[in-house]
Amino acid sequence: MTDPGARSNWLALAVTLAIQALASMAVLTAAVMAPVVAKALGVSPTYLGLYIAIVYVGAMVASLAAGAAVARFGAIRVSQAGLLLCAAGLLLCMLPSVWTFALGGLLIGLGYGPITPASSWLLALTTLPHRMSLVFSIKQTGVPVGGMLAGALVPTMLLLSGWQGALAAVAAANVLCALGAQPLRAQLDADREPGKPLKLGNLVQPIRVVLSQRPLATLAACSFVFSTAQLVLTGYLVTYLSQVMAYGLVTAGLALSVAQIGGIGGRIVWGYVADRGLGANRTLAALAFIMAASSLATALLNTGMPTLLVFAILFVFGASATGWNGVYLAEVARRAPPGMAGIATGGTLAITFLGVVLGPPVFGAVSAAMGSFRYGYAALTLPVLLCGIVLVRNRKERLAA
Repeated sequence: MTDPGARSNWLALAVTLAIQALASMAVLTAAVMAPVVAKALGVSPTYLGLYIAIVYVGAMVASLAAGAAVARFGAIRVSQAGLLLCAAGLLLCMLPSVWTFALGGLLIGLGYGPITPASSWLLALTTLPHRMSLVFSIKQTGVPVGGMLAGALVPTMLLLSGWQGALAAVAAANVLCALGAQPLRAQLDADREPGKPLKLGNLVQPIRVVLSQRPLATLAACSFVFSTAQLVLTGYLVTYLSQVMAYGLVTAGLALSVAQIGGIGGRIVWGYVADRGLGANRTLAALAFIMAASSLATALLNTGMPTLLVFAILFVFGASATGWNGVYLAEVARRAPPGMAGIATGGTLAITFLGVVLGPPVFGAVSAAMGSFRYGYAALTLPVLLCGIVLVRNRKERLAA
């Protein structure tokens, strides 16, 4: 006989995975088309960092409000609203203006921000503690799946219908996903509290929860750096390969898909490893060291390298730079005070998103000042390496205590 609890867990996992993938694809669609879109708007591709920053400013604000919104409306309803906001933002980006593109990015961020806190709320309620790293990691494969879809499909859509047609197609996919989640709403949103008030003070509560718990604060600080590495990889890779390696847009998009495939496999493997004995802290430390080495190797890519070797380096970079999230989010849910997984996730994600807001523009500025994206990837190795050292020392202090 099927265990109803297990069925509910896998149902929640399936729907949150699909929602995460489509929202992530919405975020990365413009990045995949950056050279073409930048030309249409009359700006340099290095301004992509500012677009990413705008997206994640919206995501940061929305993630802080997500905990209270999920409690009142339910995780599925909040996720549906997020997908519709992503679609609206993509449609607004179709207008050939820098200002409407920026506003569209803000709407995409407001839609993307609540997705992870909502899914953490659902999965924390339906997942056994000893399976959390693996289950959260599987759900978080939605991020590289979305990136893989963007890298594989958006360049083709661009060639077939232009950059505006590609934006419209991804917007339609987000709307369809929101509609597809509706039949599950009654079952998965049964715990909502319609009378729960939405207050401005709710925006501060998640940060207070994080700062009051040292383990949460340490995780959030490291995620600030890790998120920068992740977005620098996914956001700038196509432009880097097309400008520095002279790859065509389709080949560069394929390389991004390879990196995202590495992230998909990495998230599942790291979640399994963390649950089966290595532990979340040591797993995250190991990922930091792999991430630093991969970033340096990416900086050293040259046109004489075989394409397969380039793809192998990017696969490892993707497995680490986009593979840490599930272990991290599961550990946040474990360390959160009872009944506050969604709020704690929103607070830590606000700091995670702050890394995305500040990191890519700094990366773009360093690259522009030095004349090549190579120097940006080389500089990235230092803060990531420092995070690995902090996580190792943090674990030794806990063991000593």
